[in-house]
Amino acid sequence: MAEAKGWLILTTAPDQLAAEIWKDILLQNGIPAMVNPGDASSFMGVSTFPCRIMVASGYRKRAKEILESLQPEDEEGVDAE
Repeated sequence: MAEAKGWLILTTAPDQLAAEIWKDILLQNGIPAMVNPGDASSFMGVSTFPCRIMVASGYRKRAKEILESLQPEDEEGVDAE
């Protein structure tokens, strides 16, 4: 398995709930991941603003493949940020 040396942006989820779900899927697949809500974090609960999904360096390609496998065939894949 790749060694984590830092965090890279994988994609941006539409809201914090989607970001947390995607993060959990990545973690279940052995990918170190975290949600970075940026400046839009909510102090009263779940944020409705976009949130970045971060993955450990060395895991980005595999993480992208995992999230793309969740997309319906007719939709675009994970952002290439």
